[in-house]
Amino acid sequence: MNPVDLVIVVAYLAAMPIIGVLIGRKQKSASDYFVGERSMPWWAVTLSVVATETSTLTVISTPGLVFGSAFLFLQVAFGYIIGRTIAAFVLLPRYFKGNYVSAYEFLGKRFGRGLQGTASVTFVITRLLAEGLRLFAGAIPIKVILDHYGIHTAYWHIVVLLTGLTVIYAFVGGIKSVIWVDVIQWSLYILGAIAAIIVLGSKLPAGWTSIASDQGKFKLVDFGMNLLTQPYAFLCAVIGGAFLSMASHGADQLIVGRLLSCRNLRDGQRALIGSSLLVFVQFGLFLVVGAMLFVYTGGAGGATATNIAKGTMSGDDVFPNFIVNDLPVGLAGLLIAGILASTMGALASALNALSTSTIADLYQRFTSKSVEDSKLLRHGRMWTLIWAVVFAIFASLFTNSKDPVIQQGLGIVGYTYGALLGAFFLGLLVKKARQADAVVAFVASVVGMAFIILFVKFDKATTSVHLQFGAATKTLVPLATFWYTFVGVIISLLVGGLLALRHRDADPKSIEIDAPETEPEPAA
Repeated sequence: MNPVDLVIVVAYLAAMPIIGVLIGRKQKSASDYFVGERSMPWWAVTLSVVATETSTLTVISTPGLVFGSAFLFLQVAFGYIIGRTIAAFVLLPRYFKGNYVSAYEFLGKRFGRGLQGTASVTFVITRLLAEGLRLFAGAIPIKVILDHYGIHTAYWHIVVLLTGLTVIYAFVGGIKSVIWVDVIQWSLYILGAIAAIIVLGSKLPAGWTSIASDQGKFKLVDFGMNLLTQPYAFLCAVIGGAFLSMASHGADQLIVGRLLSCRNLRDGQRALIGSSLLVFVQFGLFLVVGAMLFVYTGGAGGATATNIAKGTMSGDDVFPNFIVNDLPVGLAGLLIAGILASTMGALASALNALSTSTIADLYQRFTSKSVEDSKLLRHGRMWTLIWAVVFAIFASLFTNSKDPVIQQGLGIVGYTYGALLGAFFLGLLVKKARQADAVVAFVASVVGMAFIILFVKFDKATTSVHLQFGAATKTLVPLATFWYTFVGVIISLLVGGLLALRHRDADPKSIEIDAPETEPEPAA
């Protein structure tokens, strides 16, 4: 790596905290800290949402998907559009109507503090696992760079550095700083992807699209796959992607917190639906990079595709190898800075979301006394700092980039997202359901999904179901991951719905939560 690239990376790492502090240094209230006084423009929130959901692994891995599954991942992104549109018109209006700062406040109003606390704690655990591991993944490219220059350091040193730089602006500026820095970071890695396309275009023959197309690398849909076990079977990808996106963008405080910073419901809906369209384009952009890399490395008969097919090389390695070995001076630094941007953006968003949920769903709900605004602001900043320390400690527990727990941890949402989204749907659809019903249904969904993920396997040839207390084999494979949220929601609704049959009348809280807003009486 050229020293110029290293200077670009260092300059980026130094600039982001400074910019974030300058943007948010005038924070004066808890409302400003948590939801930006509900004054953020929808287009900035749109970019922040996309930056928040884009991790280091997304930027690195998406181009490599083309080598194994062509453009089939776009089916999932199409499901995202469906899921976020539903969330925008079904869930988001409830949050704005209640003037909430946390998604789980709706569950508290509908069912009670017990379920609100349960959902919040589940969110905290899920974010700790997923974002802690994202943070570790973001340390990997920095270690590679430092090793190249003979600077050998432990992963935890890099984790602490990234956390420290990120927490500076998340602590000072709250959601406002997080969103505007996200806008910069999204722009950075998208410019990097566009630069990679331009460079690759100059290196490829004029008919490269025909080469990729003839070898099936532009394939968009597949109706012939096993529906239960293949993640890119059309119905699995679209339906599973829709439910996954409804959960991640309608029931997860990580994203909902950004949407609630919009000026009004209409802007929030624009931001949410706009993010689905933008992420579809973003995935398409990175998949185009993958198709170009496929041709650049020799196509199906090239060493790269052959090694990936044999399992001696991962598709995740293709794009990083190109960045390090083939990009001109300056562009490599830009793309590596973009990869780090996705890590810092996701971490900053997680810190703000965890701080918000801790205060709104746990501290305020279980503290009966009224707390002045200035004290809430201090508590919010304190919890931002606490969660930063927890993230750094958790991410530092990993010692090498080959640890398989990374993939397991990043898939942890499969255990909990169905329960979270199911709780919201139970509150909206089953009027008789009480808090006890919802809590039992929530726990049943988490336990049920854990059992299905860990022990239920399917025969690839016959799709028959087997219980296997061990790892998957060549013939027995697990349920496709994109079904996890959908199945979790079904379990939650079935259990909660059956328990609700015990009650004769609708829960008064369900009637109260659905009551139309009353207009103030005109002055005499």
